Amino acid sequence: MPRPTARVLTLLELLQSGGTRTVAELADRLGVEGRTVRRYVDQLIDLDVPVESVRGRYGGYRLAPGYRLPPLMLSDDEALAVLLGLIAGRRAGLTTTQHTASETAAAKIRRVLPRHLARRLDTLLESLAFTERPGEFDTPDAGVLLTLADAVRHRRPVSVRYTDREGRRSERTLHAYGIVAHEGRWYVTGQDARLGEDRTFRLDRITDARTLPGSFEVPAGPGPAQRVVSALATAPYRHEVTLRIHGTVEQVRARLPASVASVAEHEPAAGQDPAAERWLRVELRAERLDWLPPVLASLDRPFVIERPAALRDLVTALADRLAASALRA
Repeated sequence: MPRPTARVLTLLELLQSGGTRTVAELADRLGVEGRTVRRYVDQLIDLDVPVESVRGRYGGYRLAPGYRLPPLMLSDDEALAVLLGLIAGRRAGLTTTQHTASETAAAKIRRVLPRHLARRLDTLLESLAFTERPGEFDTPDAGVLLTLADAVRHRRPVSVRYTDREGRRSERTLHAYGIVAHEGRWYVTGQDARLGEDRTFRLDRITDARTLPGSFEVPAGPGPAQRVVSALATAPYRHEVTLRIHGTVEQVRARLPASVASVAEHEPAAGQDPAAERWLRVELRAERLDWLPPVLASLDRPFVIERPAALRDLVTALADRLAASALRA
């Protein structure tokens, strides 16, 4: 059975063939009821397609005179990249508050593809499955995102209204160095002009952004992405965790990336292989501790919990459950 989006695109194809099409004719061609045709017409209008309603005995729907979608020349690889990029971005949370924007963009692109390529891409999309459903992400306002991007490009100060995780609201003047997409969220990093200190803000917590007169210079140092990762790794959380793990930096980073934990790398002793296993000091901050015991177990490396004691209790409880499961017949 064709999907609703496919029927909407078929409706557009019928209307583009010229003339006025009655509701009964369109319903018959699409295999739906008349009220569904009207709903599909409304969707085309939402996509800025100028569908006109014609009244009278021979009335129905038609496209505005002279309207035709422009051609879009894409190779097979380009079309596949664009549509899969839209799907991946939507699943990863890298969209704005207008959740339908990526869907309508995909529909417009799909509509102007050559028929043979559109059929091949439809086959792929219908066959595509994901191993797990992504979590729900808070997405930024499109106007806020574009205003901040303009401020970054032209080195202009910007006034933002921000609500922190405790619900406290404030108005900041920000010298924005860059916008970073990280693990399904959008961040802006820069200097808080009033405090004279670097700060990182989640874009979905910014309710308003307004460009101010003036300009600023970006200081030398790490790029925006590194600033965001470092800020997230050192941000204050409910629990401060300190571990000693025996292994290589690569082994630790495989389960505790730089955005989650900091790893103290000591110079190897004279004659010691720099990549050899040794005790590393790992520090991280977390709002909850329950996710850490499985991660530590998956490291399969000796470790010592220096703090907090609550984490030791959780690790012990996990070990007891695993031991009990192994003894069951």
